[in-house]
Amino acid sequence: MSSFMDKAKEFVADKIAHIPKPEATLDTVSFKGMSRECITVHSHVNVSNPYDHRLPICELTYTLKCGGKVVASGTMPDPGWIAASGETKLEIPAKVPYDFLISIVKDVGRDWDIDYELQVGLTVDLPIIGNFTVPLTTSGEMKLPTLKDMF
Repeated sequence: MSSFMDKAKEFVADKIAHIPKPEATLDTVSFKGMSRECITVHSHVNVSNPYDHRLPICELTYTLKCGGKVVASGTMPDPGWIAASGETKLEIPAKVPYDFLISIVKDVGRDWDIDYELQVGLTVDLPIIGNFTVPLTTSGEMKLPTLKDMF
């Protein structure tokens, strides 16, 4: 009897492992705007849905690191739905306080850019399986605006 149960567990695990799951890609981080309090940067997550019905996105979590330090993090609860058999683009805005820029002035002063790493967790509610988190990471250099760009 235990052999039968083990085979049944293996069968179910194998079938679930081969179920198509949503896939996502993450764009690079770019400058969006500035205010008196902070600089706003953003990125886009492009999510593709292999199913013929739309899927709810439970939450989107993000962490932006610059110079090895966390400068912005947050959670977007219930950001919407992934379109049926299509692609959905989600924007991730992050606000970076000016006092952080002062702490990494050595890196900024050298080449007027900031090295970053953006980590995103996209949690989707899949039928039968339940909540499924797609982990995404991107890194690179973000050029800061000059005075000419601001005026």
